Amino acid sequence: MKRAGQKVVAGTEAPGTSQTSKKQKTSLYGSGHGESDPCTSMDWGSLPHHVILRVFQFLTLVDRARASSVCRRWNEVFHIPDLWRRFEFELSQPATSYLKSTHPDLIQQIIKRHADHLQYVSFKVDSSTESAEAACDILSQLVNCSIKTLGLISTAKPSFMNVSKAHFASALTVVFVNSKSLSSIKIDDTPLDDPSLKVLVANNSDTLKLLKMSSCPHVSPAGILCVADQCHGLKELALNYYILSDELLLALSSEKHVDLEHLRIDIVSENPGQVQFHTIKKQSWDALVKHSPKVNIVMYFFLYEDEFDAFFREETPVTHLYFGRAVSKAMLGRIGMNCPRLIELVVCANGLQPLDDELIQIAERCKNLTAMGLGECEVTCRGFIEFVKMCGGRLTQLSIMEEVLIPDSDYSLDRLHLEVSKHLGRMWFPDMMPTW
Repeated sequence: MKRAGQKVVAGTEAPGTSQTSKKQKTSLYGSGHGESDPCTSMDWGSLPHHVILRVFQFLTLVDRARASSVCRRWNEVFHIPDLWRRFEFELSQPATSYLKSTHPDLIQQIIKRHADHLQYVSFKVDSSTESAEAACDILSQLVNCSIKTLGLISTAKPSFMNVSKAHFASALTVVFVNSKSLSSIKIDDTPLDDPSLKVLVANNSDTLKLLKMSSCPHVSPAGILCVADQCHGLKELALNYYILSDELLLALSSEKHVDLEHLRIDIVSENPGQVQFHTIKKQSWDALVKHSPKVNIVMYFFLYEDEFDAFFREETPVTHLYFGRAVSKAMLGRIGMNCPRLIELVVCANGLQPLDDELIQIAERCKNLTAMGLGECEVTCRGFIEFVKMCGGRLTQLSIMEEVLIPDSDYSLDRLHLEVSKHLGRMWFPDMMPTW
């Protein structure tokens, strides 16, 4: 009990403590002259402008507005143009969305005061048509802006696809015509059309570097070809496979065009057997790689097994392959034979036949392979170790579900991770779930 009493006294000032002792304690936080703790005496209003600006950039619009009332200096920073160059408008219907919507009154204030400062703008909307229409209304008001980056992000369908094509095109035209310095556009799942692309090209052909427009059913191959013919600085392009053509690849390979760095292609089928996919000639792929030897060609497949016939019959310079649905052994065999530039391969599902031979062939012929992910597939432990042994330490990412691996007479699952770790040069274990 006596010790407990002593502890309580130790937490308070002991009787008879001298003023000198107090100063010594204070000097632990100050400079030794009795200064107080700087955390309690700091004048937040005296922080440099660039520090306050950095803080403001992490705040939501509502919190920015509140912070601007702290003092005159903070209010000055609130009106610095640099703070309003980048902004994301969130638009949602409270009854159906988890998004925290930007209040309409605040949006109007931003447009009124800072439209000429906005350069990096994105609109994140929920699935409701009302939110997408509100985004179009805001776009239509950006007449005094010079936007460099524009993003239209739907967190769920249908959103922009339910907006009338005329309303959407009219809103985009305002931005395309008034900006004249657009360098990056991401507008997936929208009613973008060929006339809108022509307006884009007419006003921003010298500045456009990135165009991402997957799932835009009103854009034709002719529309994207117009972009490739005129936007010679294009470095990144993302589109659906139905727009891809030999003519487009040749246009991107012309001498007047800069080297393309990234080409993403989405190959999607909603109704099995309904779509007949065309074939791209080997000569067209070769022309693109000759012109842009470091280009990453990324393909996302969402097809059914009987729809792959048009792909990888000849050598294809794809670098990253993602299969979101089941893919056959025969298809994986073609990849091993005809994809020598392959860097990354992710297979979400396969049948119940082990993929040992296909993986070994991929390891033999795809010398650049550094990342592999397997989901609902089957591979024997012996075959998997042989694959890893052939790839060695260049496999920087290896994500395999434990259920994929079939123990055999040579290797158990317990021994497998030690053997794989030895060949990779680092500790490795199978994943419970793929990390892709």
